[in-house]
Amino acid sequence: MIDVVIAWVDGDDPAHKAKRARYLTGRQEDRLDDIAGTARFRSAGEIEFCVGSVLRFAPFVHKIYIVTDGQDPHLQPFVERNFPGNTIPIEIVDHKVLFRGYEQYLPTFNSLSIETMLFRIPGLSENFVYFNDDFMVAAPLKPEDWFVDGKAVCYGTRFSSAFARFLRWIKPRKNGHKPFGYKDAMLNAADVLGTDYFWYIPHAPIALCRSRYEKFYEEHPQLLEQNIRYRFRDPVQFNPQILYYILAEREGGCIVRPGKGRAFFLKPAKGRKGYVARKLAEADSNDRLLFGCVNSFDQASDEEKAMFRTWLEKRMDVKF
Repeated sequence: MIDVVIAWVDGDDPAHKAKRARYLTGRQEDRLDDIAGTARFRSAGEIEFCVGSVLRFAPFVHKIYIVTDGQDPHLQPFVERNFPGNTIPIEIVDHKVLFRGYEQYLPTFNSLSIETMLFRIPGLSENFVYFNDDFMVAAPLKPEDWFVDGKAVCYGTRFSSAFARFLRWIKPRKNGHKPFGYKDAMLNAADVLGTDYFWYIPHAPIALCRSRYEKFYEEHPQLLEQNIRYRFRDPVQFNPQILYYILAEREGGCIVRPGKGRAFFLKPAKGRKGYVARKLAEADSNDRLLFGCVNSFDQASDEEKAMFRTWLEKRMDVKF
């Protein structure tokens, strides 16, 4: 049995904006996208791409949980229109459920904090797959693409902690601040466990096992609390999925497969003429492709958004 867990936020919701504003300190960092900038919270319909891709390409999934902060993506019309025979339940889980017993750290606007607590969803299956709301499945899957004999499949590349630390050291400052990036949180996970490497994984769904998290945080409750205490992303936080994979691989609890060519990553930006068309053509020509991520979709031009939606509608056989 495999569940899917999706973390989702509609940062354009006036109520969410107002809540967020109450906890901003006015620091310059609050305006940077790696910490608390508005780009971190924008939604441009990606949740439909995400959920639709699971329903289309992973019909063996037992249940979909959507983790939110008092919000509702209102997916029922989309699902009924495109998947009238759908039998996969979709349940909304509020942050208050995840953080029961740790309510002092709510509200949180921090994806790393939220990801740390996903294993606490009531009724969550032992085997589950974590999605950011901009992740998607890009081709038909089998359960074995995520789990083999109860072992999670890690699509990753072994990465040197020393080299990652060097990259962090030479990283240029931006507005007086060194951006806290994807690789930095991975390195922090390796440092927490005292390893000289970590598994660098693409922006793609991540297979995990609930009991391994339960055991680790029961033995190290201070690490859980340290990682969830920040309302906005902080450079000391670790990536909980990378921590999981280091633990699991060390204990023979995961299977590592090369991540290269398994996921496309689309990040539109102004001035990148022809970029979206080129990336979609690359995806179409890749017969090893399983997953995808469309990051900062709100930054795409109207023409690029239409191009991507048309491409995805054809690939998934849906209408957005």
